[in-house]
Amino acid sequence: MKLLFLGTGAADWPLKKKEGMTEFRRLSSLLIDDVLLIDPGPQVLEALLEYGKDASNIKYIINTHKHSDHFNIGTLEKLEELGAEFLEFADGEEKTVGDYTVRAYSGNHSTCKGTVHFVISDRERTLFYGLDGAWLLCDEVKAIQKYTPDLAVLDATIGFVDGDYRVFEHNNLNMVLEMKKSLDKYVGRFCISHMARTLHTDHKTLSEAMDKYGVLAARDGLEIEI
Repeated sequence: MKLLFLGTGAADWPLKKKEGMTEFRRLSSLLIDDVLLIDPGPQVLEALLEYGKDASNIKYIINTHKHSDHFNIGTLEKLEELGAEFLEFADGEEKTVGDYTVRAYSGNHSTCKGTVHFVISDRERTLFYGLDGAWLLCDEVKAIQKYTPDLAVLDATIGFVDGDYRVFEHNNLNMVLEMKKSLDKYVGRFCISHMARTLHTDHKTLSEAMDKYGVLAARDGLEIEI
């Protein structure tokens, strides 16, 4: 299973890089094996072009939730014109999507009703994808214990900021590390994405801080195979 992070930023990143910015993240989206897209956000088409991906190869689109940084109707319609199929999921649903089995579980993100996280399996590998959301809910944890993902991508919106009200909707990095301690024996590797512009340091500093705990900090354009 090959993964390409088309974007790794939270909603406070601008759609275009502004003058003076030393770093830039697009809004969070993930492409699997060039054919399955998670979250058709507003910058997906330009990211595909930048990373040399043919948008017409995308066959399936799934969506965590309808917040505008994760869902853009213009992006969706363009990809549908090119032949992609949009599949919606509710909590507890399981569907066969091409070569994948996709299972959906409610995410802890109450500002958008119907937010789901995904356990995605092909014939050999399994991915857990959990953006946006705070602490993982019990059904998600049980699914992780059952399906033992090779990689878990966790929300890391808030950085190392403590005591912020947004921890009821998103994770800070201490929350990520606590969940990792509990899930280490069920998950092959851990990765973070969905980093807020105003709540994080530069990517190098973030990566060095999380490397110490065995957590990969995703960046735009990162390609990994699990």
